[in-house]
Amino acid sequence: MRQTWRMERVVDIATDGLYLAVHRGFLTISDSGEEKGRVALDDIGALIVHAHGTTWSNTVFTRLAERNVPVVLCGSNHAPVSCIWPLQGHHAQGARMRAQLEASRPLKKRLWQVVIAAKIRMQGYVLTANGAEGGGFDLLARKVRSGDPDNLEAQAARRYWKTLFGKEFQRDTDADGANALLNYGYTVLRATLSRAICAAGLHPTPGIFHSNRANAFALADDLMEPYRPLVDQIVLNLMKQGVETVTPEAKRALTSLTTFDLETPVGLSPLSVQVQRFVHSLALSFETRQAVLELPGMPPPLALLGLGAPAP
Repeated sequence: MRQTWRMERVVDIATDGLYLAVHRGFLTISDSGEEKGRVALDDIGALIVHAHGTTWSNTVFTRLAERNVPVVLCGSNHAPVSCIWPLQGHHAQGARMRAQLEASRPLKKRLWQVVIAAKIRMQGYVLTANGAEGGGFDLLARKVRSGDPDNLEAQAARRYWKTLFGKEFQRDTDADGANALLNYGYTVLRATLSRAICAAGLHPTPGIFHSNRANAFALADDLMEPYRPLVDQIVLNLMKQGVETVTPEAKRALTSLTTFDLETPVGLSPLSVQVQRFVHSLALSFETRQAVLELPGMPPPLALLGLGAPAP
């Protein structure tokens, strides 16, 4: 059966006191009884809510669940604290979930090796595009072994953060500035991956590496690794423009990531579509018991450096 891919929008609710409902196939957003906007339900890939005092019609949850759309609730640091995930997804969900749960440890270690090597390569590519030394990252990626027992991911991260954001930078999910912007960008990524995981008939909890019992979305956290450097590039661009808080402008830039074109075997595709192909390839890996991941390709350097910039 031919697989079809759709590009969806990330809808962010950041204004306090709004009321969300559904009317004739649209998500409607109202304030004090006055409609402020609407979005076609079929165009939504994820709904992210940051605002205080948001109220809902129960139909919002049921209609989005029918479309496999996750609803992400965020804390004051813009990191997700809850994600509402549909119970029913792909037509082959039962068989795929069994294959996922029965995946052998060697297969999961091999998959993690491929994912981490891709992340490290993307980190090096981002550094090089910004005029920094990133050549050593490709060599480091080639050294990643099955399961990354040498924790080369952490070694790369220590070099990467200091080179990209300066020697004083430390990644801290509770901090402001660049860290808060990164939190929001990763929330967008997590929601995008969660949507694709559900649509592919997989379960978001059993990861290929992460196994924290408190993390219901370990698989999404695993699979977003190769895409994280793209968020980092947007945050770097925002910081250079003097944007150091999660403003509406920053949110627009970070959510635009889902429409950013990446190379695929069939040509350029928006990230939200390439993610679907990536997760589908993971499902096939579980079913065939072989690592056949379709990883994101490297974007042209000029496109990367302009990531998140407003359209002319």
